[in-house]
Amino acid sequence: MTSRIRHVTIDSSDAYALASFWSEVFGEPLAADDNPGDPEALIEGAGLLFVTVPEKKTVKNRVHLDLQPQDRTRDEEVDRLLALGATLVDDHRKPDGTGWALLADPEGNEFCVERSAAERAAS
Repeated sequence: MTSRIRHVTIDSSDAYALASFWSEVFGEPLAADDNPGDPEALIEGAGLLFVTVPEKKTVKNRVHLDLQPQDRTRDEEVDRLLALGATLVDDHRKPDGTGWALLADPEGNEFCVERSAAERAAS
């Protein structure tokens, strides 16, 4: 027998608020029974569970998400995510179009935005 990942759980200061940010990122709704102030919030379609914990994030994440845009370029997606409330942590984009951008969500969790499949195929 084997196991499979049911959810990736992310600790947060405000589960509902952080899940709402990621809901916009993925275009996936929160679970119907999630409400502001709840200690947990789920984005089933993305497999992400957010849990409110008392501790603040203090160091770099040991696990992070790498995102690949599906219907826009990497740079367009970076701009969209910045408008949603992400911050640019480090820019590894190169003049030849390769590379990635390291961003952080509103609670400081790092994630990368890579080139789309179309951008990879064109190079």
